[in-house]
Formats: sequence, C-alpha cells, structure tokens
Amino acid sequence: MSVNLAKGQQISLTKSGGGELTVVRMGLGWQAAKKGFFARMTAREIDLDASALLFAGKEAVDVVFFQHLTSDDGSVRHTGDNRVGGAGQGGDDESVVVDLQRVPVHVDQIVFTVNSFTGQTFEEVENAFCRLVDETNGQELARYTLTGGGSHTAQIMAKVYRSGSGWQMAAIGTPAEGRTFQDLMPAVAPHL
Repeated sequence: MSVNLAKGQQISLTKSGGGELTVVRMGLGWQAAKKGFFARMTAREIDLDASALLFAGKEAVDVVFFQHLTSDDGSVRHTGDNRVGGAGQGGDDESVVVDLQRVPVHVDQIVFTVNSFTGQTFEEVENAFCRLVDETNGQELARYTLTGGGSHTAQIMAKVYRSGSGWQMAAIGTPAEGRTFQDLMPAVAPHL
C-alpha cells in the first residue's frame, strides 16, 4: 500500500512484515503543462533532471545525475536522462536506484533534487511527482505529488536518511533556483 506524502511528512522504510528494505527506486515523472485552446499541439518538451546527492553529515561526498550515472561506490545508480517527460501520473520519466545495503556507512542521507536543465519554470510543468518503490517487488511505498507550479526552476524533492538502525524517507518539496544540482547546493543545506 502506497502512502501519499505531504510536504514535510516522513515515513519509515521498514517492510510491513518486518525487516528492512534492501533496494529502492526513487522515480520522477512530469508532463509539460498544456495552455490555451491549441494546448495539445503546442505543449513544449521540458527537460527535468533528477539527481541524488550523497551526504556524510553536511558534506557532499558524491552525486548521481545524467552525466555521472553511478555513485563511486556503486550503491546509487541513475537509469538515464529523459529530455521530454510525459509520464505524468503514470510511470517514471527518470529513476534513481539505491541499494541501501551497499550505501557506505559514512553516508547518512541521500537528497533527491529535480531541476529544469532547459530553464523552464514549474509553471510550465504539470502532474510532477516523485515516488519511492521497493525495487525487489515493484511495490510503490510512497508518493509525493508537486502542487502549485511556481516560478522556480528546481525542487528539493525528498531525502532518504539513516535513523537508528534503518532508513526513513522525508518529503521536502522546497522550491529552488538552478539548472544543475550544483546550483541547488545552498537550497539543500537547510534540509541536512
């Protein structure tokens, strides 16, 4: 059963029958907003990019994005760049797979961001979401739907982080500005 998360809400990543999740996928989907009478013919393609920033405390130690598809330790893997979107409320346009058991012990949080590489704002995006899936069985665990559009070009979406002996997920949903993950680092810092 999937949980629809609200901004700031957190969930444990412990399986309902006990035990810890081993491999999760953070999926991202979106569509170009349709405007006007001829909207279906004039909707523009939008290149949103998902990134996963690995932190040890407040220090960034690695990043996974469309130009660096696998973390240096191999525990986090981006499945590839989608330059047009289109899944919306359906499947994922971009995904990042995290093998929680292989994440090095010094990495205590992984922050997921999305930015408009082509510079369009979220006013031009609709049906944007991120969702966490148990990769071992394909079950959606949690979904965070972006609402409200906005004049920003990026979002700090969510993070998974160590809590005690397991992992948790927090929906962040904070607007930010930037075309790349590097541009977003100042906006990510308050969420560490």
